[in-house]
Amino acid sequence: MDHNKDASLVASDPVADLTVNFSETAQILFSAGSVVDTLSSVVDLAVATIEGCDFAGLFLIEDGLVSTPVHTDPIVVEVDALQHLTGEGPCLDAITEQIIFYAEDLSIDERWSHFGPQATSAGIRSVLALPLADEARRGAINLYARYPSAFGVVDRGKAVILASLATLALSAAHLHENEERRAENLHTALRTRELIGQAEGILMQRERIGANEAFDILRRASQHLNRKLREVAQDLIDTGEGPNTGPSRN
Repeated sequence: MDHNKDASLVASDPVADLTVNFSETAQILFSAGSVVDTLSSVVDLAVATIEGCDFAGLFLIEDGLVSTPVHTDPIVVEVDALQHLTGEGPCLDAITEQIIFYAEDLSIDERWSHFGPQATSAGIRSVLALPLADEARRGAINLYARYPSAFGVVDRGKAVILASLATLALSAAHLHENEERRAENLHTALRTRELIGQAEGILMQRERIGANEAFDILRRASQHLNRKLREVAQDLIDTGEGPNTGPSRN
């Protein structure tokens, strides 16, 4: 068997190329970590793996506000801003209609009569916008090129793979961050309970009172000082000084 010949065939086979791209892209995205790191990996991979792509960015709409949180070049922010200012463009349409939009040549594309000429003047001729099907945020992955007809069939296939994997990786990143947040909240709650318990013990021993009375002292000090209960408890533990509960009750 001629292995060199087989390798040459694989290298020139678009399907094989997409398969390799799928595997490598998945490995990179799912190991990115945080949501921000995942988003950064998405745009970096777009430029690195899609031949026609010169610049890439993520266009997000959250609470009515438009942002480009990650991008590979300042021109992405400029062109995204043009879409926002003109109220039209492939990225906005991709988000609204949840389908892919390809502008082969913005200089002659009649779908975006205001945005197209301005983007062309900025140096962008082709745009491939792919909706990001992420429940937490509405957005699109936007691939920009200096030249017309920049994205061929294989390039568009790679972009679809990237967008699909990016959505899955983002969901996983969101889930991971939520789990970390819940674990941190639980740890904080347990630590707070521990501090309050220690402070109650000090008051019970010093004042010869019960647990309910000790907690009431801490609660009243928290209200009077306008400080969190755990902070009042921490002060008592650190200094040994009784908490200031304000004017004595009759």
